[in-house]
Amino acid sequence: MTGPTRRDMLLMGSAAMLPVPAMAQETPRRGGVLTVHFATEQRILNPSLQASTGVYIVGGKIQEALLDLDAQGNPVGTLAESWESAPDGLTHTFRLRRGVTWHDGRPFTSADVQFTAMEMWKKILNYGTTLQQFLEAVDTPDAHTAVFRYSRPMPQGLLLRALPDLGYISPKHVFESGDIRQNPANTAPIGTGPFRFVQYERGQFIIAERNPNYWRENMPYLDRIVWRVVGDRAAAAAQMEAGQILFAPYSSLSIADMQRLGRDPRFEATTRGNEGNVRTNTLEFNFRNPVLADIRVRRAIAHSLNVPFFIENFLGPFAKPGTGPIPSVSTDYYPGPDMPQYRFDTALANRLLDEAGHRRGAGGVRFTLRLHPAPWGEDIALWSTFIQQSLGQVGIRIEIVRLDAAGYLRTVYREHAFDLATGWHQYRSDPAVSTTVWYRSGSPVGAPWTNQWGWKDERIDAIIDAAATEVDPVKRRALYADFVRAVQTELPLWMPIEQIFVSVFNRRIRNAGNNPRWASSTWHDTWLAP
Repeated sequence: MTGPTRRDMLLMGSAAMLPVPAMAQETPRRGGVLTVHFATEQRILNPSLQASTGVYIVGGKIQEALLDLDAQGNPVGTLAESWESAPDGLTHTFRLRRGVTWHDGRPFTSADVQFTAMEMWKKILNYGTTLQQFLEAVDTPDAHTAVFRYSRPMPQGLLLRALPDLGYISPKHVFESGDIRQNPANTAPIGTGPFRFVQYERGQFIIAERNPNYWRENMPYLDRIVWRVVGDRAAAAAQMEAGQILFAPYSSLSIADMQRLGRDPRFEATTRGNEGNVRTNTLEFNFRNPVLADIRVRRAIAHSLNVPFFIENFLGPFAKPGTGPIPSVSTDYYPGPDMPQYRFDTALANRLLDEAGHRRGAGGVRFTLRLHPAPWGEDIALWSTFIQQSLGQVGIRIEIVRLDAAGYLRTVYREHAFDLATGWHQYRSDPAVSTTVWYRSGSPVGAPWTNQWGWKDERIDAIIDAAATEVDPVKRRALYADFVRAVQTELPLWMPIEQIFVSVFNRRIRNAGNNPRWASSTWHDTWLAP
Protein backbone atom coordinates (compact mmCIF):
# COMPACT_ATOMS: atom_id res chain seq x y z
CA MET A 1 0.00 0.00 0.00
CA THR A 2 1.40 3.40 -0.95
CA GLY A 3 1.61 6.35 1.40
CA PRO A 4 -0.19 9.68 0.98
CA THR A 5 0.64 11.74 -2.10
CA ARG A 6 2.10 15.24 -1.87
CA ARG A 7 -1.35 16.56 -2.73
CA ASP A 8 -2.91 14.51 0.11
CA MET A 9 -0.36 15.88 2.58
CA LEU A 10 -1.08 19.44 1.51
CA LEU A 11 -4.81 18.99 1.95
CA MET A 12 -4.45 17.26 5.30
CA GLY A 13 -2.51 20.23 6.61
CA SER A 14 -4.61 22.97 5.03
CA ALA A 15 -6.99 23.37 7.96
CA ALA A 16 -4.07 24.23 10.24
CA MET A 17 -3.09 27.03 7.88
CA LEU A 18 -6.44 28.79 7.82
CA PRO A 19 -6.81 32.14 9.62
CA VAL A 20 -7.83 31.79 13.26
CA PRO A 21 -9.84 34.22 15.39
CA ALA A 22 -7.93 36.91 17.25
CA MET A 23 -7.12 36.16 20.85
CA ALA A 24 -8.95 37.87 23.70
CA GLN A 25 -7.73 41.32 24.62
CA GLU A 26 -4.58 41.12 26.72
CA THR A 27 -2.41 43.70 28.42
CA PRO A 28 0.70 44.28 26.29
CA ARG A 29 3.95 43.18 27.85
CA ARG A 30 7.05 45.32 27.40
CA GLY A 31 10.43 44.00 26.42
CA GLY A 32 11.72 41.05 24.51
CA VAL A 33 13.43 40.37 21.21
CA LEU A 34 11.47 39.38 18.11
CA THR A 35 13.60 37.18 15.84
CA VAL A 36 12.63 37.03 12.18
CA HIS A 37 13.63 34.77 9.30
CA PHE A 38 15.29 36.90 6.60
CA ALA A 39 15.59 34.62 3.60
CA THR A 40 16.92 36.79 0.75
CA GLU A 41 19.19 39.79 1.14
CA GLN A 42 18.75 42.50 -1.49
CA ARG A 43 21.60 44.69 -0.18
CA ILE A 44 19.32 47.68 0.30
CA LEU A 45 17.04 48.47 3.24
CA ASN A 46 15.53 51.79 2.12
CA PRO A 47 11.89 51.39 1.00
CA SER A 48 11.92 54.89 -0.53
CA LEU A 49 14.25 53.52 -3.20
CA GLN A 50 13.17 49.90 -3.67
CA ALA A 51 9.63 48.63 -3.27
CA SER A 52 9.88 45.00 -2.21
CA THR A 53 8.67 42.80 0.61
CA GLY A 54 12.33 41.90 1.15
CA VAL A 55 12.98 45.58 1.90
CA TYR A 56 9.77 46.32 3.81
CA ILE A 57 10.30 43.42 6.20
CA VAL A 58 13.25 45.38 7.64
CA GLY A 59 12.94 48.97 6.42
CA GLY A 60 9.25 49.22 7.28
CA LYS A 61 10.08 49.07 10.98
CA ILE A 62 12.71 51.82 10.72
CA GLN A 63 11.23 54.20 8.14
CA GLU A 64 7.58 55.17 7.86
CA ALA A 65 5.22 55.99 5.03
CA LEU A 66 2.66 58.76 4.86
CA LEU A 67 -0.09 56.13 5.19
CA ASP A 68 -0.61 52.50 6.14
CA LEU A 69 -3.62 50.17 6.09
CA ASP A 70 -5.90 49.50 9.05
CA ALA A 71 -7.33 46.12 10.03
CA GLN A 72 -10.07 46.44 7.41
CA GLY A 73 -7.61 47.37 4.66
CA ASN A 74 -8.50 51.06 4.56
CA PRO A 75 -5.84 53.80 4.34
CA VAL A 76 -4.95 55.26 7.72
CA GLY A 77 -2.56 58.09 8.56
CA THR A 78 1.00 57.46 9.71
CA LEU A 79 3.27 60.43 8.94
CA ALA A 80 0.24 62.15 7.42
CA GLU A 81 -2.60 63.00 9.81
CA SER A 82 -5.20 64.00 7.20
CA TRP A 83 -5.57 64.67 3.49
CA GLU A 84 -7.87 66.23 0.94
CA SER A 85 -8.03 66.15 -2.85
CA ALA A 86 -9.30 68.51 -5.51
CA PRO A 87 -12.25 67.11 -7.50
CA ASP A 88 -10.19 67.16 -10.69
CA GLY A 89 -7.48 65.00 -9.12
CA LEU A 90 -4.72 67.49 -9.94
CA THR A 91 -3.83 68.46 -6.36
CA HIS A 92 -3.68 66.42 -3.14
CA THR A 93 -2.91 68.09 0.18
CA PHE A 94 -1.45 66.18 3.13
CA ARG A 95 -1.35 67.57 6.67
CA LEU A 96 1.71 66.08 8.33
CA ARG A 97 2.08 64.84 11.88
CA ARG A 98 3.72 67.28 14.26
CA GLY A 99 6.34 66.46 16.85
CA VAL A 100 7.98 63.70 14.79
CA THR A 101 11.79 63.47 14.74
CA TRP A 102 14.26 61.46 12.72
CA HIS A 103 16.38 58.95 14.59
CA ASP A 104 19.29 61.42 14.49
CA GLY A 105 17.19 64.02 16.32
CA ARG A 106 16.36 66.31 13.38
CA PRO A 107 12.69 67.29 12.92
CA PHE A 108 10.54 65.66 10.23
CA THR A 109 9.02 68.31 7.94
CA SER A 110 7.32 68.79 4.60
CA ALA A 111 10.77 69.37 3.04
CA ASP A 112 11.50 65.68 3.60
CA VAL A 113 8.28 64.73 1.81
CA GLN A 114 9.02 67.07 -1.09
CA PHE A 115 12.57 65.78 -1.53
CA THR A 116 11.63 62.11 -1.27
CA ALA A 117 8.72 62.40 -3.69
CA MET A 118 10.57 64.35 -6.37
CA GLU A 119 14.04 62.80 -6.10
CA MET A 120 13.31 59.22 -5.05
CA TRP A 121 9.72 58.21 -5.88
CA LYS A 122 9.63 59.98 -9.23
CA LYS A 123 13.16 59.23 -10.41
CA ILE A 124 14.32 55.98 -8.78
CA LEU A 125 11.67 53.95 -6.92
CA ASN A 126 10.87 50.92 -9.07
CA TYR A 127 7.06 51.29 -8.99
CA GLY A 128 7.12 54.98 -8.15
CA THR A 129 8.59 56.18 -11.43
CA THR A 130 5.47 55.07 -13.30
CA LEU A 131 2.98 55.97 -10.58
CA GLN A 132 4.44 59.48 -10.20
CA GLN A 133 5.31 60.19 -13.84
CA PHE A 134 2.78 63.08 -13.96
CA LEU A 135 3.81 64.55 -10.59
CA GLU A 136 4.97 68.11 -11.37
CA ALA A 137 5.83 69.43 -7.92
CA VAL A 138 5.29 69.14 -4.20
CA ASP A 139 4.61 72.52 -2.63
CA THR A 140 5.46 73.14 1.03
CA PRO A 141 3.48 76.18 2.24
CA ASP A 142 4.57 75.35 5.78
CA ALA A 143 6.59 72.75 7.64
CA HIS A 144 3.59 70.46 8.11
CA THR A 145 1.78 70.72 4.77
CA ALA A 146 2.69 69.03 1.49
CA VAL A 147 0.67 69.74 -1.66
CA PHE A 148 1.17 67.28 -4.51
CA ARG A 149 0.53 68.84 -7.94
CA TYR A 150 -0.04 66.70 -11.05
CA SER A 151 -0.16 67.54 -14.75
CA ARG A 152 -2.73 64.79 -15.29
CA PRO A 153 -5.34 63.67 -12.77
CA MET A 154 -4.27 61.33 -9.98
CA PRO A 155 -7.32 59.48 -8.63
CA GLN A 156 -7.43 59.88 -4.87
CA GLY A 157 -8.26 56.22 -4.35
CA LEU A 158 -5.18 55.17 -6.34
CA LEU A 159 -2.86 57.52 -4.46
CA LEU A 160 -4.14 56.47 -1.05
CA ARG A 161 -3.88 52.76 -1.93
CA ALA A 162 -0.36 53.24 -3.27
CA LEU A 163 1.16 55.23 -0.42
CA PRO A 164 1.36 52.41 2.19
CA ASP A 165 3.92 50.72 -0.08
CA LEU A 166 5.15 53.60 -2.26
CA GLY A 167 4.97 56.43 0.25
CA TYR A 168 7.97 55.86 2.54
CA ILE A 169 9.85 59.03 3.47
CA SER A 170 13.61 59.50 3.73
CA PRO A 171 15.39 62.42 5.47
CA LYS A 172 16.36 65.18 3.06
CA HIS A 173 19.33 66.27 5.16
CA VAL A 174 20.87 62.80 4.82
CA PHE A 175 20.33 62.32 1.07
CA GLU A 176 20.46 65.79 -0.53
CA SER A 177 24.23 65.64 -1.16
CA GLY A 178 25.88 63.08 -3.43
CA ASP A 179 24.52 60.08 -5.30
CA ILE A 180 21.28 58.95 -3.66
CA ARG A 181 21.79 55.36 -4.81
CA GLN A 182 25.22 55.14 -3.15
CA ASN A 183 24.28 56.77 0.16
CA PRO A 184 25.34 54.68 3.18
CA ALA A 185 21.89 55.25 4.71
CA ASN A 186 20.44 52.85 2.16
CA THR A 187 21.95 49.99 4.16
CA ALA A 188 21.98 51.73 7.55
CA PRO A 189 18.64 53.55 7.34
CA ILE A 190 17.60 56.59 9.36
CA GLY A 191 13.86 56.87 9.84
CA THR A 192 11.06 58.08 12.08
CA GLY A 193 9.81 54.58 12.88
CA PRO A 194 9.43 52.67 16.13
CA PHE A 195 12.81 50.96 15.75
CA ARG A 196 16.28 52.40 15.12
CA PHE A 197 18.90 50.70 12.98
CA VAL A 198 21.81 49.26 14.97
CA GLN A 199 23.86 46.81 12.90
CA TYR A 200 23.90 44.87 9.63
CA GLU A 201 26.31 41.96 9.21
CA ARG A 202 25.88 40.62 5.68
CA GLY A 203 24.92 37.01 5.51
CA GLN A 204 24.30 36.89 9.26
CA PHE A 205 21.86 39.34 10.85
CA ILE A 206 20.31 42.80 11.03
CA ILE A 207 19.49 44.43 14.37
CA ALA A 208 17.16 47.32 15.23
CA GLU A 209 16.32 48.54 18.72
CA ARG A 210 13.45 50.40 20.32
CA ASN A 211 13.21 54.10 19.43
CA PRO A 212 12.80 55.87 22.81
CA ASN A 213 11.56 59.05 21.10
CA TYR A 214 8.88 57.46 18.95
CA TRP A 215 5.87 59.70 18.33
CA ARG A 216 3.34 57.04 19.36
CA GLU A 217 3.23 57.38 23.14
CA ASN A 218 4.57 54.40 25.11
CA MET A 219 5.39 52.44 21.96
CA PRO A 220 6.89 50.22 20.68
CA TYR A 221 6.65 47.38 23.17
CA LEU A 222 9.55 45.28 21.88
CA ASP A 223 13.11 46.08 22.91
CA ARG A 224 14.68 44.80 19.74
CA ILE A 225 14.14 43.03 16.43
CA VAL A 226 16.75 40.68 15.00
CA TRP A 227 16.46 39.46 11.43
CA ARG A 228 18.45 36.26 11.01
CA VAL A 229 19.78 35.70 7.49
CA VAL A 230 19.11 32.01 6.79
CA GLY A 231 19.08 30.96 3.14
CA ASP A 232 18.50 27.28 3.86
CA ARG A 233 14.77 26.75 4.42
CA ALA A 234 15.23 23.53 6.38
CA ALA A 235 17.70 25.26 8.70
CA ALA A 236 15.24 28.13 9.22
CA ALA A 237 12.46 25.68 10.12
CA ALA A 238 14.80 23.96 12.59
CA GLN A 239 15.59 27.33 14.19
CA MET A 240 11.86 28.02 14.54
CA GLU A 241 11.37 24.71 16.31
CA ALA A 242 14.28 25.55 18.63
CA GLY A 243 12.80 28.98 19.42
CA GLN A 244 15.67 30.85 17.77
CA ILE A 245 13.32 32.32 15.12
CA LEU A 246 9.80 33.41 16.04
CA PHE A 247 8.44 34.57 12.68
CA ALA A 248 8.91 33.37 9.08
CA PRO A 249 7.24 35.76 6.60
CA TYR A 250 6.23 35.59 2.94
CA SER A 251 6.25 31.81 2.41
CA SER A 252 9.97 31.74 3.20
CA LEU A 253 9.88 28.18 4.52
CA SER A 254 9.40 25.05 2.43
CA ILE A 255 5.83 24.00 1.69
CA ALA A 256 6.30 20.81 3.71
CA ASP A 257 7.68 22.68 6.73
CA MET A 258 4.89 25.27 6.64
CA GLN A 259 2.39 22.43 6.71
CA ARG A 260 4.23 20.58 9.48
CA LEU A 261 4.70 23.62 11.71
CA GLY A 262 1.07 24.58 11.14
CA ARG A 263 0.06 21.34 12.86
CA ASP A 264 2.35 22.07 15.83
CA PRO A 265 0.42 23.85 18.66
CA ARG A 266 3.35 26.19 19.24
CA PHE A 267 2.92 27.78 15.82
CA GLU A 268 0.36 29.25 13.49
CA ALA A 269 0.79 28.94 9.72
CA THR A 270 -1.67 31.26 8.04
CA THR A 271 -2.43 33.70 5.23
CA ARG A 272 -3.69 36.19 7.82
CA GLY A 273 -1.89 39.51 7.52
CA ASN A 274 -1.02 38.92 3.86
CA GLU A 275 -4.35 39.87 2.29
CA GLY A 276 -2.80 43.02 0.82
CA ASN A 277 0.00 41.07 -0.86
CA VAL A 278 -1.64 38.58 -3.18
CA ARG A 279 0.91 37.32 -5.67
CA THR A 280 1.07 35.69 -9.06
CA ASN A 281 3.91 33.55 -10.38
CA THR A 282 5.45 34.99 -13.51
CA LEU A 283 7.20 33.90 -16.68
CA GLU A 284 9.13 36.79 -18.20
CA PHE A 285 10.46 36.91 -21.80
CA ASN A 286 13.51 38.86 -22.98
CA PHE A 287 12.54 40.39 -26.33
CA ARG A 288 16.20 41.10 -27.10
CA ASN A 289 16.36 37.42 -28.02
CA PRO A 290 14.77 37.28 -31.50
CA VAL A 291 13.44 33.79 -30.79
CA LEU A 292 11.31 35.13 -27.93
CA ALA A 293 10.33 38.28 -29.81
CA ASP A 294 8.20 35.98 -32.01
CA ILE A 295 4.73 35.80 -30.44
CA ARG A 296 4.27 32.25 -31.72
CA VAL A 297 7.17 31.09 -29.55
CA ARG A 298 5.83 32.84 -26.44
CA ARG A 299 2.40 31.33 -26.97
CA ALA A 300 3.92 27.90 -27.61
CA ILE A 301 5.78 28.11 -24.30
CA ALA A 302 2.56 28.97 -22.47
CA HIS A 303 0.65 26.12 -24.15
CA SER A 304 3.41 23.70 -23.09
CA LEU A 305 2.82 24.17 -19.35
CA ASN A 306 0.11 22.20 -17.56
CA VAL A 307 -0.59 24.77 -14.84
CA PRO A 308 -3.50 22.95 -13.11
CA PHE A 309 -1.37 19.81 -12.81
CA PHE A 310 1.52 21.79 -11.31
CA ILE A 311 -0.73 23.50 -8.77
CA GLU A 312 -2.46 20.28 -7.72
CA ASN A 313 0.74 18.31 -7.24
CA PHE A 314 3.10 20.95 -5.84
CA LEU A 315 1.35 24.05 -4.43
CA GLY A 316 -1.87 22.83 -2.86
CA PRO A 317 -4.99 24.67 -1.69
CA PHE A 318 -3.55 28.19 -1.46
CA ALA A 319 -2.92 28.48 -5.20
CA LYS A 320 -5.13 28.41 -8.27
CA PRO A 321 -4.71 29.09 -11.99
CA GLY A 322 -4.39 32.78 -12.75
CA THR A 323 -6.29 34.47 -15.56
CA GLY A 324 -4.13 37.55 -16.06
CA PRO A 325 -2.18 40.29 -14.28
CA ILE A 326 -5.17 41.47 -12.19
CA PRO A 327 -6.01 38.66 -9.72
CA SER A 328 -9.49 37.52 -8.81
CA VAL A 329 -9.26 39.08 -5.32
CA SER A 330 -9.43 42.57 -6.86
CA THR A 331 -13.14 43.23 -6.47
CA ASP A 332 -12.83 46.64 -8.13
CA TYR A 333 -10.78 45.76 -11.20
CA TYR A 334 -10.79 42.02 -11.88
CA PRO A 335 -12.20 41.74 -15.43
CA GLY A 336 -13.30 38.12 -15.09
CA PRO A 337 -11.86 34.94 -16.59
CA ASP A 338 -13.10 35.57 -20.12
CA MET A 339 -9.82 36.96 -21.37
CA PRO A 340 -7.31 35.30 -23.74
CA GLN A 341 -6.00 32.19 -21.98
CA TYR A 342 -3.39 29.53 -22.81
CA ARG A 343 -4.65 26.04 -22.10
CA PHE A 344 -2.27 23.12 -21.93
CA ASP A 345 -1.93 21.80 -25.49
CA THR A 346 1.42 20.33 -26.55
CA ALA A 347 0.15 19.59 -30.08
CA LEU A 348 -0.63 23.28 -30.57
CA ALA A 349 2.71 24.24 -28.99
CA ASN A 350 4.61 21.98 -31.40
CA ARG A 351 2.68 23.36 -34.36
CA LEU A 352 3.40 26.98 -33.36
CA LEU A 353 7.12 26.23 -32.97
CA ASP A 354 7.21 24.55 -36.39
CA GLU A 355 5.42 27.55 -37.92
CA ALA A 356 7.99 29.86 -36.35
CA GLY A 357 10.71 27.96 -38.21
CA HIS A 358 12.19 26.12 -35.23
CA ARG A 359 12.30 22.53 -36.40
CA ARG A 360 13.69 19.85 -34.15
CA GLY A 361 17.38 19.12 -34.59
CA ALA A 362 19.79 16.66 -33.02
CA GLY A 363 18.22 14.92 -30.05
CA GLY A 364 14.90 16.57 -30.84
CA VAL A 365 16.09 20.00 -29.60
CA ARG A 366 14.82 23.12 -31.35
CA PHE A 367 16.82 25.74 -29.38
CA THR A 368 18.20 26.44 -25.89
CA LEU A 369 17.14 29.18 -23.45
CA ARG A 370 18.54 30.34 -20.10
CA LEU A 371 15.98 30.54 -17.28
CA HIS A 372 16.73 32.67 -14.21
CA PRO A 373 14.43 31.89 -11.25
CA ALA A 374 14.16 34.45 -8.47
CA PRO A 375 15.47 33.05 -5.16
CA TRP A 376 12.41 34.13 -3.12
CA GLY A 377 10.47 30.94 -2.40
CA GLU A 378 10.25 27.21 -2.89
CA ASP A 379 7.34 27.57 -5.32
CA ILE A 380 9.56 29.53 -7.72
CA ALA A 381 12.24 26.84 -7.64
CA LEU A 382 9.62 24.15 -8.25
CA TRP A 383 8.00 26.19 -11.03
CA SER A 384 11.34 26.69 -12.81
CA THR A 385 12.08 22.97 -12.73
CA PHE A 386 8.57 22.23 -14.01
CA ILE A 387 9.12 24.72 -16.86
CA GLN A 388 12.41 23.02 -17.72
CA GLN A 389 10.86 19.56 -17.83
CA SER A 390 7.72 20.68 -19.69
CA LEU A 391 9.51 22.66 -22.39
CA GLY A 392 11.86 19.75 -22.95
CA GLN A 393 8.82 17.81 -24.16
CA VAL A 394 8.34 20.25 -27.07
CA GLY A 395 12.03 20.48 -27.96
CA ILE A 396 13.12 23.56 -25.99
CA ARG A 397 16.18 22.92 -23.84
CA ILE A 398 16.22 25.01 -20.66
CA GLU A 399 19.38 25.83 -18.72
CA ILE A 400 18.45 26.99 -15.20
CA VAL A 401 20.76 29.69 -13.78
CA ARG A 402 20.33 30.09 -10.01
CA LEU A 403 21.68 33.25 -8.35
CA ASP A 404 21.36 34.95 -4.99
CA ALA A 405 18.92 37.86 -4.66
CA ALA A 406 21.38 40.62 -5.55
CA GLY A 407 22.77 38.64 -8.48
CA TYR A 408 19.31 37.87 -9.80
CA LEU A 409 18.17 41.51 -9.62
CA ARG A 410 21.36 42.71 -11.31
CA THR A 411 21.38 40.08 -14.06
CA VAL A 412 17.71 40.32 -15.02
CA TYR A 413 16.82 43.97 -14.39
CA ARG A 414 20.07 45.83 -14.98
CA GLU A 415 22.23 43.71 -17.29
CA HIS A 416 19.27 42.03 -19.06
CA ALA A 417 21.45 38.92 -19.40
CA PHE A 418 18.64 36.36 -19.45
CA ASP A 419 16.22 34.67 -21.83
CA LEU A 420 13.46 33.68 -19.42
CA ALA A 421 12.96 34.72 -15.80
CA THR A 422 10.41 33.68 -13.23
CA GLY A 423 9.47 35.17 -9.89
CA TRP A 424 6.55 36.88 -8.15
CA HIS A 425 4.34 39.79 -9.11
CA GLN A 426 2.51 41.26 -6.12
CA TYR A 427 -0.84 42.95 -6.54
CA ARG A 428 -1.28 45.88 -4.16
CA SER A 429 -4.94 46.95 -4.20
CA ASP A 430 -4.89 48.86 -7.50
CA PRO A 431 -3.40 47.89 -10.89
CA ALA A 432 -1.49 51.18 -11.17
CA VAL A 433 0.45 50.57 -7.95
CA SER A 434 2.57 47.56 -8.85
CA THR A 435 0.99 45.75 -11.81
CA THR A 436 0.90 47.92 -14.94
CA VAL A 437 4.52 48.93 -14.31
CA TRP A 438 5.47 45.39 -15.41
CA TYR A 439 4.11 46.28 -18.85
CA ARG A 440 4.56 50.01 -19.41
CA SER A 441 7.74 51.05 -21.20
CA GLY A 442 10.07 53.75 -19.92
CA SER A 443 11.10 52.49 -16.48
CA PRO A 444 14.70 53.30 -15.53
CA VAL A 445 17.18 50.55 -16.31
CA GLY A 446 17.73 48.40 -13.26
CA ALA A 447 14.40 49.14 -11.58
CA PRO A 448 13.29 45.76 -10.20
CA TRP A 449 9.91 44.30 -11.16
CA THR A 450 9.33 46.72 -14.02
CA ASN A 451 9.27 46.34 -17.79
CA GLN A 452 12.91 45.46 -18.52
CA TRP A 453 12.02 43.04 -21.32
CA GLY A 454 13.01 45.18 -24.31
CA TRP A 455 9.31 45.32 -25.24
CA LYS A 456 7.20 48.37 -26.01
CA ASP A 457 3.64 48.75 -27.19
CA GLU A 458 2.49 52.36 -27.53
CA ARG A 459 -1.17 51.35 -27.58
CA ILE A 460 -0.83 49.52 -24.26
CA ASP A 461 1.21 52.40 -22.80
CA ALA A 462 -1.67 54.73 -23.70
CA ILE A 463 -4.25 52.47 -22.04
CA ILE A 464 -2.12 52.25 -18.89
CA ASP A 465 -1.72 56.03 -18.70
CA ALA A 466 -5.40 56.66 -19.36
CA ALA A 467 -6.45 54.21 -16.63
CA ALA A 468 -4.00 55.65 -14.11
CA THR A 469 -5.38 59.18 -14.61
CA GLU A 470 -9.10 58.40 -14.91
CA VAL A 471 -11.07 59.63 -11.90
CA ASP A 472 -14.33 57.92 -12.95
CA PRO A 473 -14.24 54.43 -11.37
CA VAL A 474 -16.52 52.88 -14.01
CA LYS A 475 -14.31 54.13 -16.82
CA ARG A 476 -11.19 52.98 -14.96
CA ARG A 477 -12.59 49.47 -14.66
CA ALA A 478 -13.33 49.35 -18.39
CA LEU A 479 -9.83 50.57 -19.24
CA TYR A 480 -8.25 47.87 -17.09
CA ALA A 481 -10.35 45.23 -18.84
CA ASP A 482 -8.92 46.57 -22.13
CA PHE A 483 -5.44 46.40 -20.62
CA VAL A 484 -5.78 42.77 -19.53
CA ARG A 485 -7.22 41.73 -22.90
CA ALA A 486 -4.34 43.41 -24.73
CA VAL A 487 -1.47 42.03 -22.63
CA GLN A 488 -2.95 38.55 -22.51
CA THR A 489 -3.03 38.66 -26.30
CA GLU A 490 0.48 40.05 -26.81
CA LEU A 491 1.94 38.02 -23.91
CA PRO A 492 5.06 40.08 -23.10
CA LEU A 493 5.04 38.13 -19.86
CA TRP A 494 2.69 35.57 -18.35
CA MET A 495 1.15 35.37 -14.87
CA PRO A 496 -0.47 31.91 -14.78
CA ILE A 497 -0.66 31.14 -11.03
CA GLU A 498 -2.42 33.10 -8.28
CA GLN A 499 -1.70 32.52 -4.60
CA ILE A 500 -1.44 34.13 -1.17
CA PHE A 501 1.66 34.28 1.02
CA VAL A 502 1.79 32.08 4.11
CA SER A 503 3.29 33.35 7.38
CA VAL A 504 4.46 31.11 10.21
CA PHE A 505 4.15 32.68 13.67
CA ASN A 506 5.30 31.47 17.04
CA ARG A 507 2.16 31.88 19.13
CA ARG A 508 4.05 34.03 21.65
CA ILE A 509 3.74 36.92 19.19
CA ARG A 510 0.78 39.19 19.93
CA ASN A 511 -0.90 41.66 17.56
CA ALA A 512 0.51 39.64 14.69
CA GLY A 513 -1.18 39.78 11.31
CA ASN A 514 -3.55 42.54 12.40
CA ASN A 515 -3.51 44.41 9.09
CA PRO A 516 -3.39 43.25 5.45
CA ARG A 517 0.31 44.08 5.02
CA TRP A 518 1.45 43.24 8.53
CA ALA A 519 4.84 41.76 7.68
CA SER A 520 5.68 45.00 5.85
CA SER A 521 4.23 47.42 8.40
CA THR A 522 5.71 49.02 11.51
CA TRP A 523 5.11 46.50 14.34
CA HIS A 524 4.75 49.40 16.74
CA ASP A 525 2.08 47.51 18.72
CA THR A 526 3.61 44.02 18.50
CA TRP A 527 4.61 42.33 21.75
CA LEU A 528 5.71 38.96 23.06
CA ALA A 529 3.92 36.82 25.63
CA PRO A 530 6.11 34.93 28.13
